[in-house]
Amino acid sequence: MANSIDMQYLSEDVRPMILSRTAPAGTPATGQPEPLTAFHLRVTATTFGANFSDGYALGTIGAVLPVLNGSWHLSGLWQGMLAASALIGLFFGSITLGRVADAIGRQRVYLYNFVLITIASALQFCAHGPWLLFVLRLAIGFGLGADYAVGPTLLSEFAPRRLRGLMLGALTVLWTVGYVLSNILTTYIPLTETSARWLLASGALPAALVLLVRIGIPESPSWLAARGRFAEAAEIRRRFLGQSSATAETEAAGEASAHQPKPRYRELFAGERAKNTWFGIIFYSAQVLPYFAIYTFMSQILGSLHISDANAQNNVLNIALLAGGVIGLWPVQRMGRRPFVIGTFAILTVSLAIMAITSSYSSWVLLIPFVIYTFVMSAASNITQVYPPELFPTALRGSGVGLLNGTSRIAAAVGTFILPVSLGHLGVGWSMAWLALVLLAGTVVSIAWAPETRNSLTSEDWVH
Repeated sequence: MANSIDMQYLSEDVRPMILSRTAPAGTPATGQPEPLTAFHLRVTATTFGANFSDGYALGTIGAVLPVLNGSWHLSGLWQGMLAASALIGLFFGSITLGRVADAIGRQRVYLYNFVLITIASALQFCAHGPWLLFVLRLAIGFGLGADYAVGPTLLSEFAPRRLRGLMLGALTVLWTVGYVLSNILTTYIPLTETSARWLLASGALPAALVLLVRIGIPESPSWLAARGRFAEAAEIRRRFLGQSSATAETEAAGEASAHQPKPRYRELFAGERAKNTWFGIIFYSAQVLPYFAIYTFMSQILGSLHISDANAQNNVLNIALLAGGVIGLWPVQRMGRRPFVIGTFAILTVSLAIMAITSSYSSWVLLIPFVIYTFVMSAASNITQVYPPELFPTALRGSGVGLLNGTSRIAAAVGTFILPVSLGHLGVGWSMAWLALVLLAGTVVSIAWAPETRNSLTSEDWVH
């Protein structure tokens, strides 16, 4: 190991620690628990911004589409394109800027993507037709896609390992908060074309706040160390993460020894890493496809079930969403990743299968499996921010997380585009049946390929 590190950059009291480094996953090389600092909370809070904005944007467009349809006389194609526009942008943003973040660093992408999100969100008020709204929501999605690739990557590289699952899992809770808030606003605010455009543009307010708080957040020390910039990495660890000089230098040098400085993108699909990559793509896509489709067209689904008091049942589902997201943080933190993802996939599959079988029953009977699905899906979604960064080494983490987020959003866009057509031609029962098959595929792939990554980012990030 000493041969892979230029020892002249390290202080003399650190060199022996490097030579005999045997730190277990979850602690720094000194063996002391990593401290939780105010800076950790700041990074977590600002990373929440993308998830909140994504949930808010999805919930808002799903609710205002019927109003815009009445004013703009949208075709079914345009309704599907507008519903899926941000998801399409997410794909390109995640794929493109995740790779850029690996090449030039996390910090600049992490900051400037929210400039784009803030401006594009505000300009939605000026959209008086589908073309401009489509382009603006593509731009919003592009910025959010960058954040889905870079945000969890940066947070995973800053977070204390013992709290990483909790801090990353909490990101999805904020997605749910954004979605539910948009749901409440669009339920109780009288919607006209003007108020609909105001609601769409209101997403600029939280985005601007996130942008302001992100100013001054430094580069990832793990990324710097992987580029051989040990002194800068150690300084960030001392100044922002509360580590001692010895620990900071040891951490930076130890991380650097385990990484290739300029890996190629194709290495995501090489050797043993390919299984992790394909598992991540399928697991993430199978989970979000039904979720985004169902909750984008919630009002149509409730209407198809002939529910007399849709607002009351919608409120029950909103409560289940919030409760599932919050309560689901506990098993993400305490359980292994593999049993959590397999168990939740199985419950979700059964829930939608029961809805498919009982679709002709009364609405309150159908509500039982629907609430179970909603609660468990909200809890299960927490793992989508935790698992992807743990599947890849630092040098490929931005690219890998970006790839998984991008492909999952294409799956979500496909589901969002197909579901209204399916509801119209096949009905609720068969629509829930094919969505259950998607979840079943996720269950099978997880049983076959899901790795256990709870105790380390990847085995390549620690040299034992």
